[in-house]
Amino acid sequence: MRRRLRIGVVGVGRIGRRHARLVAASPSAELVAIADPAPDATKFSIALDVPAYRTPEEMLAVERLDGMILATPNAHHRDGALVGLGAGIATLVEKPIATSVAEGLEMALAADRTGVPLLVGHHRRHSPLIVAAREAVASGVLGDVVAVLGTALFPKPGDYFESAPWRASPGGGPILINLVHEIDSLRVLCGEIVSVQAVASNRVRRHPVEDTVAVTMRFASGALGAFLLSDAAASGLSWEQTSGEDPAYAQYPGQDTYVVTGTRGSLGIPTLRLSLVENAPSWHEPMQTRRLVASDADPLARQLEHFCEVIRGCAQPLVPALDAVQTLRVTQAVAEAAESGETVWCGPGEPAGTLLDRPPGGS
Repeated sequence: MRRRLRIGVVGVGRIGRRHARLVAASPSAELVAIADPAPDATKFSIALDVPAYRTPEEMLAVERLDGMILATPNAHHRDGALVGLGAGIATLVEKPIATSVAEGLEMALAADRTGVPLLVGHHRRHSPLIVAAREAVASGVLGDVVAVLGTALFPKPGDYFESAPWRASPGGGPILINLVHEIDSLRVLCGEIVSVQAVASNRVRRHPVEDTVAVTMRFASGALGAFLLSDAAASGLSWEQTSGEDPAYAQYPGQDTYVVTGTRGSLGIPTLRLSLVENAPSWHEPMQTRRLVASDADPLARQLEHFCEVIRGCAQPLVPALDAVQTLRVTQAVAEAAESGETVWCGPGEPAGTLLDRPPGGS
């Protein structure tokens, strides 16, 4: 039997505690320690019967680890990852990879230079629902993809902002906190996003940051997309509330938050309702609808098992650093487009926040 890998978790807020509990329950890993300067971190460590440290440096000075999971606030991702990579410890950092494209690129270069695995926690990539949808779109069953429609509409409660006031200040807001998930999913489903436009409003909450955003995007394939985001909408049209993958949220099954449409049919996600035309497409002719099948599995648990396989050298990172940098690049382009009112270029390899004075592919 293979030995269980020794994992430490840095940052034990809401998502960090989920990671820690999953590691503790994993057949492939064991939770060795946690690191967090918060006063209640020690109480949490006692409940899990592991030592608590204030920083990753303190933890690595004492503990022998095979891997480290960073679930700290975004501003600490770069420093924590560089500590892990410098110590030769495979590191899984929560999304977004960093607070800027420049920081993300620095982390990617460090991983390349050291040869130490650096994974980014875009855990929806491990969702059986997203995997099944991606395979269907890639198979060509929809024909030529024409457009994708998406929503992330949900009502955040007041204590969400009271417990962490930074969420209502510049650097917070649903673009930088929530949209990064959606951009990553859309890239997986439909390919690279090369330009975006956006309008934003703070009319409901009156915070210094947006509460509602409308985004349009162009994909490298030529397909177009539209996405509506709000953390002030009394709605269940969000991934967490429709997919059933996180029981912490109220659930509204049977509804879709993404619809990918092509010249031969459409696919609703997460219901996986596939509707196809039999003959020449026509709005007079009904489409035939069936549901694709996907397994039932926790994406975070699947991500952890993948992390263990990467540590063992049996797999390559599903979300390497440079891939996550591109998701961040597009997300930050949306924020800039909302502020400037301009179309912003965000194709791979381009500087973040490049205003378009030409159509994609032009000269």
